[in-house]
Amino acid sequence: MSFRDRVHARARAAQRRIVLPEGDDPRVQEAARRLERDGLGVVELLGRPLPASRLPALIQHLRARHPDKFSDDDAARAALRHPLVFGAALVGLGRADVMVGGACYPSGDTIRAALWAVGTAPGIATVSGAFYMVRDDAVLTFTDCAVVPEVAFLSYSTKGSAAGPRVERVRRALEILAARRPDFPFDGEFQGDAALVADVARRKAPGSAVAGRANVLVFPDLDSGNIGYKLVQRLGGWEAIGPILQGLARPVADLSRGANADDIVDTAAVAVLQAEEHP
Repeated sequence: MSFRDRVHARARAAQRRIVLPEGDDPRVQEAARRLERDGLGVVELLGRPLPASRLPALIQHLRARHPDKFSDDDAARAALRHPLVFGAALVGLGRADVMVGGACYPSGDTIRAALWAVGTAPGIATVSGAFYMVRDDAVLTFTDCAVVPEVAFLSYSTKGSAAGPRVERVRRALEILAARRPDFPFDGEFQGDAALVADVARRKAPGSAVAGRANVLVFPDLDSGNIGYKLVQRLGGWEAIGPILQGLARPVADLSRGANADDIVDTAAVAVLQAEEHP
């Protein structure tokens, strides 16, 4: 069974409620049909106008979460005219388990809606985004390709082969992670080939437990992450599932505006698995 098949099977068993707020878009409409046909969840497709009967509860929800931003009903009502805010508020209020949006809007709109209506998980200060890059039986996680401008671990340097402020930032990030004593292997700084190719890893990073077989690639900044995943997708023929937003209290999934119906279905299925972590 392929990675995609396993994700779909788990989503099918979960039977979560999925809201798709951009219901006027043909790609979203097709994705809704496939999600329903394949039994991947209970789908609510929003269109224009958005259902007014739900506004009072959603207005109250936004005002309770952000009384400074939404000081009266009119301010909250105006925000809820945006379909992504409306959909995210359904998730925040518990009327849906998952929202999948962003086919027609930039990532900033999706993230803003999520922060207003759902918020971050306890103990989390930063929302980040990752892609599952899939080809045949191979699965790599690329992060951050969607949200955080600067992160770490991949570099133009491998284990001291170069120097500079950006390399030092990667090394400092490794120190921070090591201090947290995670229960998974990690390493850096790595050039891309040292992270992925065993023969190169033996020459450039001998003795590393990760080099040559890394399956999570943490890019040094949003430029390289975003460019990297799109090159692998468009030129390498890998499927890009995501971006999968991480750190939210409840799942809100973002989409690339270049997404097709297959992308929307797969992203929804992964978001449903994220919903399994919430009662």
